[in-house]
Amino acid sequence: MKFEAYRREYTAGGLSREDLDDCPVRQFEQWLTQAVEAGLSDPTGMVLATVDAAGNPWQRIVLLKGASSDGFVFYTNYGSAKARAIDAEPRVSLLFPWNELDRQVIVGGVAEKMPFAESARYFLSRPRESQVAAWASRQSRPVPARAALEAEFKRLLREFGRGEVPVPDFWGGYRVRPTRVEFWQGGAHRLHDRFLYTRQEDDTWTIEQLQP
Repeated sequence: MKFEAYRREYTAGGLSREDLDDCPVRQFEQWLTQAVEAGLSDPTGMVLATVDAAGNPWQRIVLLKGASSDGFVFYTNYGSAKARAIDAEPRVSLLFPWNELDRQVIVGGVAEKMPFAESARYFLSRPRESQVAAWASRQSRPVPARAALEAEFKRLLREFGRGEVPVPDFWGGYRVRPTRVEFWQGGAHRLHDRFLYTRQEDDTWTIEQLQP
């Protein structure tokens, strides 16, 4: 296939300043609601980009578990590659690729660990198998074969029995406090609409339209 020959037009509609809320989180919530209502398969999936201690960038998909004026929340193993990268450089980027709607949202901000009590509350709300899996996986570490991971999972299922699965001290949440948020709407003839929110020192936001 000649990839350079593949093209499609963006026809879902435009975006103007009058369409936007003054608060980027409220605007994000509106777009997320529309993504859910449109039946997107994974509307809360977001690409998390980090840079490690050696300056190497990396990306992976994580799931959004909360959004408020305080920030955007996700959970992970604190020993994972992403967590180690955040420890070295807490400035991160999030990308929501809502391709079916010709939309994307980019969030730039600083990731901070959430208090244990908040992480524990979410952990205890997860399906039991997911709780046990958090214990079974030494995330991002080498594993000789999938069978070894599954064996550890089954062993822990037996060990925990029917009692409450304890909250691991190596697992928890991050909250990304946004400093910049860009809303992108695909436009005809590649004349896309882009609006950038930038947080000011007094926690208000400026909004600029950017060229495509």
